[in-house]
Amino acid sequence: MDEKIKPNDKSTGNASSFKFGINYLSNNVFMGRTDTTATPMIVPQVKYTLKSGIYFSGALDVIPNRKKKKLDGGDISVGYDFDITDDLTGSASYSKLFYSKTSTQIGSGISSTFNANLTYDIGTIISPSVSVDYNINRQGIGNDIFLNLGITHDFIIVGVFGDKDLLLISPTAAMNAGTENFYDAYLTRKQFKNAKRTAAQDALIAKYTSQLGNFTLLDYELSAPLEYKTGHFIFQFTPTYAVVKNDIPKQIAARLSSQPSVFYFETGVSLKF
Repeated sequence: MDEKIKPNDKSTGNASSFKFGINYLSNNVFMGRTDTTATPMIVPQVKYTLKSGIYFSGALDVIPNRKKKKLDGGDISVGYDFDITDDLTGSASYSKLFYSKTSTQIGSGISSTFNANLTYDIGTIISPSVSVDYNINRQGIGNDIFLNLGITHDFIIVGVFGDKDLLLISPTAAMNAGTENFYDAYLTRKQFKNAKRTAAQDALIAKYTSQLGNFTLLDYELSAPLEYKTGHFIFQFTPTYAVVKNDIPKQIAARLSSQPSVFYFETGVSLKF
């Protein structure tokens, strides 16, 4: 699942903060689902966080390898980061998503997202987390709910090139489960909107889409986020390997990937004041 400015990226101390960044995503992947052809993206983003933990953010999705209509979508979000105890933190957010009519993103049928998550630090050993998303889909398609369970261990190195520099490496294992109504929106409104189909193909599609409201395992993900902070600059690189479960049948759409796994990465730089 592609990550923009992290919801739990809090401001330092009791001061408000402003963050501007630009990221490069090697392939647009949503819950392990993707096209057969990689869709790289450039994502400029901005975030303003109040000292209370309330934040506002926005981002754009730019497809660099297109000749026309490179701007493919974007989002605006509002959220709240909070500490329950010294070891237990959480956040809640709402995001409004925008996509172009010709968008090929798997999640382009999603209109808005509500998210809530909790992370518990067990000493300096591991940090288990749980995150729940409720997605409202467009065009009368059923909504979706997703559950993410993760576990992370942080390696922190201080003073890499300067006394105040910080390098953070966070190997993470996660699991995503949920419904797949977003596929219904993508298939019926994008892939097959004007396509000619046989009666047998229509029956296969109807049988498949009738099961998309079932809660099921979507993918396993292994990642190793790396973040380097120096002064106001933050550099990040996140490689992710996703093992896809319960993917779309090959007979449904040849333009959607049916590979059992997918590797992609995100890298970027940002300024935080």
